[in-house]
Amino acid sequence: MRKGIVKYNNIVAGHLTEEDNGEYMFVYDDEYVKTYPNQFVTFDLPVSKRPYRSKTLFPFFDGLIPEGWLLNIAAESWKINKNDRMGLLLACCQNAIGAVSVHPITIEADA
Repeated sequence: MRKGIVKYNNIVAGHLTEEDNGEYMFVYDDEYVKTYPNQFVTFDLPVSKRPYRSKTLFPFFDGLIPEGWLLNIAAESWKINKNDRMGLLLACCQNAIGAVSVHPITIEADA
């Protein structure tokens, strides 16, 4: 399982998770829902308490990943397969252009 913190204008907006079965889940942070109920990350994911699920990486987040020669540089620099979209998102999108950024967090295994 891999997980990232999604920030909107440097405010924690939610969490994006790639689950062990390869599916993705995005859920808004409870505090964000209370404080910014109309400030969605993307039109496709309006602010809600319910989690959003997808069998593929949500198009909005996939769109944050570099393309072309920048993708080649990122994939080679971090030794990440170009098809590993979550890996690229977590590696490349901490300082993305625009209001949304994605920051990796580690998931500790149960003892």
